[in-house]
This record gives sequence, C-alpha cells and structure tokens, in this order.
Amino acid sequence: MPDVVRIAAVGDLHCTKTSAGELQPLFAQMAESADVLALCGDLVDYGLADETHVLVKELAGVLKSQVRVLAVLGNHDFEAGDPETVKTILCEAGVTVLDGDAVEVQGVGFAGVKGFCGGFGRSALEPWGEPTIKAFVREALDESIKLESALARLRTPHRIAMLHYAPIEATVLGEPPAIFPFLGSSRLEEPINRYEVTAVVHGHAHHGSPAGRTSTQVPVYNVSMPLLKREFPDRPGFRILEVPRAAAASTSNGPAPHADALTDRVG
Repeated sequence: MPDVVRIAAVGDLHCTKTSAGELQPLFAQMAESADVLALCGDLVDYGLADETHVLVKELAGVLKSQVRVLAVLGNHDFEAGDPETVKTILCEAGVTVLDGDAVEVQGVGFAGVKGFCGGFGRSALEPWGEPTIKAFVREALDESIKLESALARLRTPHRIAMLHYAPIEATVLGEPPAIFPFLGSSRLEEPINRYEVTAVVHGHAHHGSPAGRTSTQVPVYNVSMPLLKREFPDRPGFRILEVPRAAAASTSNGPAPHADALTDRVG
C-alpha cells in the first residue's frame, strides 16, 4: 500500500444536459492518479436534475471503482432553487456530498462546505445597517461555523478543507477587483487557521490564481477547471495532492502538520 493518500481535486465542471461523454475521460484520468476525487462545486450549470443525472453517468466508472468521490456544492448548483435534489441524486449514486460534514478516508480527514462571499480582510462586508446586509453577512458566518464544526470533529493528523468559495484573496487575484467580494470570504480562513488544516481546495474564481497561503501558511489551491486548463494547457485540468497516510487510531486533536507534509502537482 502506498505511504501517501492521493487526492485529485477539481471544481467548476459546469456539467450540462449536453455534456455526455465530455467529462468521463477527465474522471478516468483523475481516478488513475488518485485514491480520492474532491469535486469543489459548480458541479452542474443550472442546478437541474437532468444535468445531475448526466454528471452521475460521467462518474459511473469511478463510482464502481475503489476511488472515493467527495463533493461540495457551488452557487450554480443552487441556481434552480433545488440544491437538495442535486445532492440527493449524487448521494444515491455514491458521491459523498459534504455540507458541514466531516469524513475520514484512509486516515485523512475531509471537511467541506460551499462557503459564501463577502470579501477579504479590511474590505470584508460587516453586519451593519439594513437587515438585508446583516442577512448576507450571516450567511458567510454560518458557512464558517459549519466548516469549523466539521474540522473540530476530525481526529486525523491531516485535514483537507473542501470549499467552493475562496477563503483568501490570493487565489482570486487575476479576477476584476470589483468582483472580489463575490468570490469568497476571509471569514472562512479563520477556522482553517485555527485547526491547522493541511491544505484547502476551492473553485469559483475561473480567472484567479492557482495557489496561495493563509496568514498561518496553510496552502490554498484554486482548482477551478477553467483556470487549470488555462494556466497549464499541457496538463489535465485537475490538481493532485499527496498526503502521508496515517492510521486514525494513533491520532489526536492536537496540531496538524500541513505544508511540510504535503506535495502537489497539476494533473
């Protein structure tokens, strides 16, 4: 058995009703390279059941294998107003959809949420003024709390956080600055730093930057498929993370090593 757990991460698949046959080769390459597939939101384009059934068919070969498929939803998966149907179809097919949940795979812990927007650092929107503004900020806070709760339940030495929205500004650089507040929230960074996550993967920012670090040096990877295909045109559109394998029984809730224990590559 290899001494690492290999994670193939990608986001922003935007599967449509006409995507049959388009994503299966990508998923096959990911499965050949990894023990876990991490799908980081915007799995479908309009949040439709028909699109989700197409995606499940594209994933069929992977789901029949020993490779575990984990996912979080993105904003496009909410567009039709029925994200629960998207989630149900995926779960019934064998995908583990994380929404404030924590799972362990081969000794590595995974915590996932969609996340939300609101901006970064001093430019982050504050809950002041109209009730609508307060509700907007509350959504970001609620997603941060869900992520913190999921991370707190993990007892593994290595923890991977899966998001759709970005937790830091560094991985949205390249997008128009005017839309930074809609690409993520630094409120998501707080639990990531507190629980010393090994690495973070997210999507959403198609024109952002491939990698950055939190204020405590946790690696953050933007795995948006359009971004990876543009930045690395000679490679498949996904990133591979390799995390040392560990037995859950020998772990505690103490500090988790991250950057020095992780290797990564595109494709």
